Amino acid sequence: MKCRGCDSEVSNVFVDLGESPIANNLISAKNEKIHNISYPLKVFVCDLCLFVQLPTLFTESEMFKEDYTYLSSYSQSWLEHCKFFVTEVLNTLEFEKNDLVIEIASNDGYLLQYFLNKNIEVLGIEPTKSAANYALDKNIPTIIEFFGTELAHTLRKKNISPRLIIANNVLAHVPNIVDFIEGLSVLATEDTLITIEFPTVFNLIKNNQFDTIYHEHYSYLSISALLPILNKFFLSIVNLEKITTHGGSFRLYLKKNSKNVKNSSIELILKEELTLDPRDKSVQRDFLGKIQQVKNDLVNELNFLKSKGKVIAAYGAAAKGNTLLNYCGIDSTKISYVVDRNPIKQGKKLPGSLIPVHSEQFLEINPPDVVLILPWNLSSEIISQLDWLKNNGTKFIRAIPQLEYL
Repeated sequence: MKCRGCDSEVSNVFVDLGESPIANNLISAKNEKIHNISYPLKVFVCDLCLFVQLPTLFTESEMFKEDYTYLSSYSQSWLEHCKFFVTEVLNTLEFEKNDLVIEIASNDGYLLQYFLNKNIEVLGIEPTKSAANYALDKNIPTIIEFFGTELAHTLRKKNISPRLIIANNVLAHVPNIVDFIEGLSVLATEDTLITIEFPTVFNLIKNNQFDTIYHEHYSYLSISALLPILNKFFLSIVNLEKITTHGGSFRLYLKKNSKNVKNSSIELILKEELTLDPRDKSVQRDFLGKIQQVKNDLVNELNFLKSKGKVIAAYGAAAKGNTLLNYCGIDSTKISYVVDRNPIKQGKKLPGSLIPVHSEQFLEINPPDVVLILPWNLSSEIISQLDWLKNNGTKFIRAIPQLEYL
């Protein structure tokens, strides 16, 4: 296969998680047999540019369909993160009348709503109709298309010049990342600030976040792999922050035809990334060993609980949870049901495991003895939401980075 970053040949396997279904393709009863199909989940790393990636088995349109089930607004802590980000930006970037904020992968308007509340002009770009319709209902103008150089040129021809471009947690979802970044350069002027957030492959390895590997994530990102692409299109890192979202992310501030942030800052990160070099066979073996330990511990614990007659539920029909469940071979014989606040997911089944998805109210109807939290990055928020359940004796566990009771 060709590297998504530098177009060289890639054959070094970073980790092989067997086969898994498309993580966000929840299954309805009528298409259970037709659509519950698994595909190879083998991750490669480029020996030349360190880009960690999946082969492109699916196009964007095949992966992110009109009925895509992920909606950003169902996590209160994520909304608080976005609200704080907007406050920070408004404190540091001076907006004038008619200045425009564009968000790429704007989903259901979860972030742009806070700019709109400040009377700042906004435009969302969101390819999935299901999510975009929620944004449109919030009066957020939204283009329902995939972003790349073609759309960027179209917008520029319409004299659209954004003051701020936001691309949070979208880079990993883009099969042609070079075209995407070139599109940012086309759309930006020298006065445009671009902000990008993404989880790091360094934290993925360090904290055993293997469940964040799924087909929708084409890429697993590092500064080492991104820097040459950014430089190619004259986009410079003018500020860089480490943030806690999604188990550890970077927030980059980019400007066109500017200078990179002090070389010492970037050099420190590049050196840190090499301490867990994904090309290194010993790093790969250690990572796989930790993954297998999670599988053994979780399966053994669930078997023990079932032998004691315990009812086990899961919280959060998250994509990462489906990687965990399918890699561990856990299905509805072990976990009775999963609950999720997103109504689009309710009434369906998780892909692969076929565990039924219900609303939170189902916890009252059939209270579990144990709840496995699948979106581990939201553990505190979820336990706080379900304190009534914990007060009634239900125990909470998570499997990442290792199995633990909370």
